Amino acid sequence: MDFSSLFSRKPAPLIGLDISQSSVKLVELGKTGDGTLVLEHCGTVPLEAGWINEGNIERFDDVTAAVRRVVAGSGTRTKFAALALPASMVISKKILLPANLSEQEMEAQVEAEATQYIPFSLDEVNIDFHVIGPSPHSEEDVEVMIAASRKEKVEDRQGLAEAAGLTPVVMEVDANAARLAAQRLIDRFSASEQNAIIALFKIGATNSTMQVLRGTDVLYEREQNFGGAQLTHILTRQYGFTHDEAERKKCENDLPDDYAETVLAPFVDLLTQEIEKALKLFFTSTPNNRVSLILLGGGSAALDGLPEAITRHTSFPCRIADPFDGMIIGKGVIREARLRYEAPSYLTACGLAMRRFLP
Repeated sequence: MDFSSLFSRKPAPLIGLDISQSSVKLVELGKTGDGTLVLEHCGTVPLEAGWINEGNIERFDDVTAAVRRVVAGSGTRTKFAALALPASMVISKKILLPANLSEQEMEAQVEAEATQYIPFSLDEVNIDFHVIGPSPHSEEDVEVMIAASRKEKVEDRQGLAEAAGLTPVVMEVDANAARLAAQRLIDRFSASEQNAIIALFKIGATNSTMQVLRGTDVLYEREQNFGGAQLTHILTRQYGFTHDEAERKKCENDLPDDYAETVLAPFVDLLTQEIEKALKLFFTSTPNNRVSLILLGGGSAALDGLPEAITRHTSFPCRIADPFDGMIIGKGVIREARLRYEAPSYLTACGLAMRRFLP
């Protein structure tokens, strides 16, 4: 007898763990009976400069200790974790395959196709694939996304989670996780506009990613070398702070009286110029000449005046991507006011936590 129709299983609890160059962030989500998402636990712990460099874990024990601290500080008891790899460590390629292939046949075909795009022996990489859906150009084919990464890169993060007492069950690409979290917001913001084109910028510490989306389709992706760490460097030069002092003062908003005029305003202008350049490159590389909305995520998204400056320079509306918008904030989450300011920096961690509810 098939009991699957008699009992409805709840998805197992899962934490999203975003290990970036500047911090470790954790998010755990639940759902109410009517499907509303609930932020049950979250937390962040900063990492010192050099502990992670270009996605590589340089100080394994120190980062492991930071993961333990963020887990303990969040109050979660969940041990299953979803983690992410930087997009720079993953080779992704969309291919077409016959729609009538069995699962085993598709796996064999994916492996055969992967050898054309991966500059390593297949013994050295982890490969996964996802069927996107029917091809818009051929009824007999489906679009399939292949993703591959060096085994050592996957094993580094897997080992880190295990050393911290967690069980890694999902390994995602950070850009995909950020996009999953942003999609909730996009669906609401652009509900009245068909074929809306959304530019999602995630401003990291040293690198920022741009994804241009139409519905669930990714029209364009680009990574750029600018981020919030530049503001930290400016603070150390301007005021003589150490790197850690500058990071702490940024987080606590404990900065000199002339900070807004002397440091923040020029930095906002710099970020605006970089985003404007990225958009112009998208326009010259594709048939598009406008976007419906710019969404900002990452640690620097909430800088005072940034969305307004971007709208002023580009003429496109700009909003901050708060992944917790529309969620119920659980009783275990403290300092809600600060959380709202920091929310854009949780975009990837939130997307990872949302993997709990995917089929």
